[in-house]
Amino acid sequence: MTAQVLMYSTAVCPYCVMAERLLKSKGVEEIDKVRVDLDPAVREEMMTKTGRRTVPQIYIGDTHVGGFDDLSALDRAGKLDALLHPQA
Repeated sequence: MTAQVLMYSTAVCPYCVMAERLLKSKGVEEIDKVRVDLDPAVREEMMTKTGRRTVPQIYIGDTHVGGFDDLSALDRAGKLDALLHPQA
């Protein structure tokens, strides 16, 4: 089973697209996307929750991964699969 993935994003964000591609290549079929460009209150919520202003901001389960660079670094370190596919 794949962990739940939440991604704060905007309509025009190349890093969001790259993050989505990487996650899908790892077997993630569903990503809960929250568009912060549609509602300033949602952007404020993201900034309060993550301490960051930029998108994407990605959560895998309860773990705040960060942005695309952080996600990519986790993958290169061999730690992304374990986060996405936790053992029951």
